[in-house]
Amino acid sequence: MKRRSFIQKAALSTGALTMGGVLANTNKLSTPLAPHKFNLKYAPHLGMFKNHAGDDPIDQLNFMAEQGFTAFEDNGMMGRDVALQTKMGETLAKHGMTMGVFVVDKGGNMANTLAAGKKEHIDIFLDGCRRAVEVAKRVNAKWMTVVPGGYERKLPIGVQDANVIEALKRGAEIFEPHGLVMVLEPLSDSPDLYLQNSDQTYMICKGVDSPSCKILYDIYHLQKTEGHLIHNMGLTWDEIAYIQIGDNPGRKEPTTGEINYKNVFKWIHEKGFDGVLGMEHGNSKPEKAGEQAVIDAYKKVDDFL
Repeated sequence: MKRRSFIQKAALSTGALTMGGVLANTNKLSTPLAPHKFNLKYAPHLGMFKNHAGDDPIDQLNFMAEQGFTAFEDNGMMGRDVALQTKMGETLAKHGMTMGVFVVDKGGNMANTLAAGKKEHIDIFLDGCRRAVEVAKRVNAKWMTVVPGGYERKLPIGVQDANVIEALKRGAEIFEPHGLVMVLEPLSDSPDLYLQNSDQTYMICKGVDSPSCKILYDIYHLQKTEGHLIHNMGLTWDEIAYIQIGDNPGRKEPTTGEINYKNVFKWIHEKGFDGVLGMEHGNSKPEKAGEQAVIDAYKKVDDFL
């Protein structure tokens, strides 16, 4: 073979090998990465990743699943169109995601307090419970948030406690046949709110004495009102069915405030908790960078094993 022909053939062969390697690497890089595997069921909400996923709720659910989140919560689910509720339920099922809480519509607020013991307030609450059952069926939900509302300052606190317990017993009667659970959320938003502490909520749940009435332990709110998080969760653990997250101050993602979420999550995991931890907080930074910061924060604090 002439020297010139040999060099040309060698160059073509080398080029083909190089191109094949490039194509192989390109194909390898284009293979979708497996979703991150979290140790706990963290549940984002709509809007948290809209800069990545867009405004469509279904696209947002798909994005959450791609990032490895295995649960979802939506406080405003009861106000959504029935067709959208159904489609969201189907999307969650497709990804094997657990539906977290939604708020029982008019289930108790400052204008409709269960502590007052008034029939019209209780009727509004019970109507919300009945409608919540139908919503839960569409999205395969188990837990619904209930806030009993404000204090009734004209009544002794013991009478208010009894009024709340009696109203919640009636709500539990609606949920029990369907295996649904209303979770009571103590809040730090106002000193006028009736339900503020974990021990008080524990007492109410014991008074209702139903598998359909449990505690929603919101770590952000209870860090503000009582602190001593792991100790107080331990005291009330047998009534805690749902947990929500938010760092303090600021109510943003873990690592942005004073709470040692890695230790808290480690303790929750060691307790064998298999429920949902709702990401009921804002993003500390705007746009895509802020959304990525949320994902990275959860990967960091979930790394406790």
